[in-house]
Amino acid sequence: MRVRMRMRVRSNLLKNPRAEDALEGWDIVQNGGDGWVPENNRTPHPDDTVTKCFVTSYRLCLKRQLIDLKEKGFSDAFMDLLQPHIKITDWYTPRADCGSEYQICVELLDQGKNPISTFQPERVRFHYGNGEPWCQMTHVFKDYGPGVRFIRFTHGGNDIQFWKGWYGIRVTNSSVEICPPPVR
Repeated sequence: MRVRMRMRVRSNLLKNPRAEDALEGWDIVQNGGDGWVPENNRTPHPDDTVTKCFVTSYRLCLKRQLIDLKEKGFSDAFMDLLQPHIKITDWYTPRADCGSEYQICVELLDQGKNPISTFQPERVRFHYGNGEPWCQMTHVFKDYGPGVRFIRFTHGGNDIQFWKGWYGIRVTNSSVEICPPPVR
């Protein structure tokens, strides 16, 4: 059986990963405190084209996207036979004047939207007064088996001082990429 690959160049499967269109494309799972808000970066991002971010508040804020792989042009046969690497990336940073937490969960799902493989590291906690620059979270799914039809990308966090407003974790430049197999 021959599997044709439609897409040769990697592209980000997430919509609005840099808060350029407010919260468009994202489903709000939890909107704690004063909720999610987009804002201009307070700290320059390593990629100077990234100028905006999503900001959390004083209670847990989580947002999510569900990616339908068939809708994005990846056939069931392609996903099952080739099982291409799936790379996720997320950038996050705290404010120096407030402690915060960051969390992420990315799931590869079957047709019934049941998890096949999950990436969910422990929460990252920043204390008040830290000068942490932008941090990158990266994971590559490999050898996950057949049946992947959807990817559910969920991330967010909160501030740990419980200050009114938007003092929580900042996230931006998130991505989910299907990595094409090497050309032989």
